[in-house]
Amino acid sequence: MLAGVGGARPVRELVAVALDAMADAAPAGPVPPGGPSAVAVDVDLLPEVGIGAAPALDELTRLLVAGSVDPTHPWCAAHLHGPPLAVAAAADLVASILNPSMDSWDQAPVASELERVLTTALARLAGHTDALITSGGTESNLLALLLAREAHATVQPVCGRTAHHSIARAAWLLGLPAPLLIDCDRGRLRVDHLEQILAGLDRPAVVVATAGTTDTGAIDPIAAIRAAAPDAWLHVDAAYGGATLFSDHLAPLLDGVAEADSVSMDLHKFGWQPIAAGVLATRRPLSALDVRADYLNAADDTEAGLPDLLGRSLRTSRRPDVFKVAVTLRALGRQGVGALVERCCAVAGEIADLVDAHPGLTLWARPELSTVVFRPVGATDAQVAGIRRNLLEDGTAVLGRATVDGQVWLKLTLLRPSATADEYTGLLDLVASRD
Repeated sequence: MLAGVGGARPVRELVAVALDAMADAAPAGPVPPGGPSAVAVDVDLLPEVGIGAAPALDELTRLLVAGSVDPTHPWCAAHLHGPPLAVAAAADLVASILNPSMDSWDQAPVASELERVLTTALARLAGHTDALITSGGTESNLLALLLAREAHATVQPVCGRTAHHSIARAAWLLGLPAPLLIDCDRGRLRVDHLEQILAGLDRPAVVVATAGTTDTGAIDPIAAIRAAAPDAWLHVDAAYGGATLFSDHLAPLLDGVAEADSVSMDLHKFGWQPIAAGVLATRRPLSALDVRADYLNAADDTEAGLPDLLGRSLRTSRRPDVFKVAVTLRALGRQGVGALVERCCAVAGEIADLVDAHPGLTLWARPELSTVVFRPVGATDAQVAGIRRNLLEDGTAVLGRATVDGQVWLKLTLLRPSATADEYTGLLDLVASRD
């Protein structure tokens, strides 16, 4: 049954079916117990004859909900995977129903204008000139290295040892040399080692700073890196920490970001958007992605005033992910989003205090953002990894793991603005008591 602009009624009816099924199948804990075998699916997903829209939606919604992790549960805190705001989820439904494709103006008239206005605002937030909507940090990092390559013809990637794996993958995809890895101190790139590496290069460098590492949330010293590498293309991978720019209190953590050549942020992390909602901001107007396809951006159409969208992404067909972000930021404003980021970071600090005071736990370091890294006192790496798997398999908790300073640690990544430190005391006690 088709929906379209005039077909809201059938969608409303099916949404009611889906929401009822979600309520009935809501899991009791953060993750289904039993491991992979417990969620094995035995459903014919390509039957000769379909069972109908409402029955199929009801059946598979119940299956999906019952077998999913629950990012709204306090003990589901392994990854940079947060619960979406209701307003963002509702906006995403609108975008799905209308289904504009962001590769030509005649497919997305108002969506393209919303994207222009929003990307201008987000670029300004970072102190930059231009911005693109991406699918997330991996695409943003790929684009940043592509822009550096186009600016310098030949370029050597350089990044900290704690940089995201997508940097090395992007270099491989673009035919660039493997990144030179800079030593880190407490998760942060060491500027003195960076200077040594740059002094030995015979070609331009693209230096990648990380603002919020995946393992610990550490933030590289961006301003010092720019000072040490004034001639390099500087990209700041702020997929995690970029949303601190919404907060007057936390924005100084990204001091120097306006002097970078490009910066990424993911609003499906801090920002609480349904995946995907990435952004890449650039200090100079972006033209390296320009391409001509007559059926999408014919020269005479562009000259006549139709906006050219094809150079705004590596992708051709792409969803209007801008809409849910626009609705959210219009609803909450910069200060509202900033307050949510501040709340998550503050609660992480409170939980770190609990870990630090716990006789059975060791805290790795004070959190810079919302990641708390810890491990049981006296545990071996194998025991730490086993604790995480046991909690996962019995459906008790979803904790992250990170190898830091040569040891395996557990981590809590706090992305629930409603969280309180008290919700985690039982979990900390449980981790400390497991062997």
